[in-house]
Amino acid sequence: MNLKQIAKDTAKTLQSYLTYQALRTVLAQLGETNPPLELWLHNFSSGKIQNGESYIEQLLREKPDLALRIMTVREHIAEEIAEFLPEMVRTGIQQANMEQRRQHLERITGIDTSNPSLQPEQQKTSDQNLDNLSN
Repeated sequence: MNLKQIAKDTAKTLQSYLTYQALRTVLAQLGETNPPLELWLHNFSSGKIQNGESYIEQLLREKPDLALRIMTVREHIAEEIAEFLPEMVRTGIQQANMEQRRQHLERITGIDTSNPSLQPEQQKTSDQNLDNLSN
């Protein structure tokens, strides 16, 4: 397992996602201030946003002012979330893993903890069976 490569790939994916979020922000702003430019940017961006850096390069050639605006918004978003993102990712993964394990355990044991109303009935039946064994 190459942790440095995993970190690089994760950072690249996050950069592309932040580019996408910055684009959404700029599109919303343009929708209020310049609808024709918003439509142009929306059409230009369609299908190109998967790779954030490639998208920015293409946009810089077409409309540098919009590319710079998206880059500025992306940087602002990154600065705002950088402090708490690592802990959120760790906590989110731990909680998701716990939930997946719980669901898996329920499936393999046949216990349904999501419907607590069934459990008292099951407990009564179980208690009755134990009483019958002791007789």
